[in-house]
Amino acid sequence: MSEDTVVEEVEDQEVEEQEVSVHPYDLPGEWFVLNAQSGHEKKVQTNILTRIKNLHLEEKVYEVIIPTDEVVEIRNGKKVNIEKKTFPGYVLVRMDLDDTTWYEIRNTPSVIGFVGSGKVPIPLSKREVERILGTNEEIEVKKESPKFKPDFEVGETVRVTTGPFADFNGIIEEINLDQSKVTVLVNIFGRETPVELGFTDIVKN
Repeated sequence: MSEDTVVEEVEDQEVEEQEVSVHPYDLPGEWFVLNAQSGHEKKVQTNILTRIKNLHLEEKVYEVIIPTDEVVEIRNGKKVNIEKKTFPGYVLVRMDLDDTTWYEIRNTPSVIGFVGSGKVPIPLSKREVERILGTNEEIEVKKESPKFKPDFEVGETVRVTTGPFADFNGIIEEINLDQSKVTVLVNIFGRETPVELGFTDIVKN
């Protein structure tokens, strides 16, 4: 076997290893939940990353995550992809818990404290990690197909923008997320008539 062949086999092996994804729960350390000041989740994330770098704790505090979901909202009649916090007010930290990391993370600006029993931080179980961060397969699905979240709700008054009922006002009776359709009660000749429309066919008044 030539030296070139050996090099190629090693490179192929490295590529294969890179392609193997690791479950979030199987990574080094344990996952803990931090309670952050309302609206300061991003600030907490930045503060912790800066703090562990300055204190050289990178080998003990591995990752700081703000769980988010990509959702599709209707704004001004158009679909818009946005990221929304899954658990507002909370931040996840993957770390090795000891007296040093516990103290430094807890005393990071904008951190209220660890979520746990009393004063003792309790790591998330595998099931909880999967529920919050998803399995590898669920993570890929989330990336490919973001959730749809319309910015209107049942009972709300909307205006129809297209079709024969354009400029008519109506009240949303039903929302079908799977089909991206709504049933709107439109007042036609003095009678409320249910009309099925697409999410992009209506706007909020």
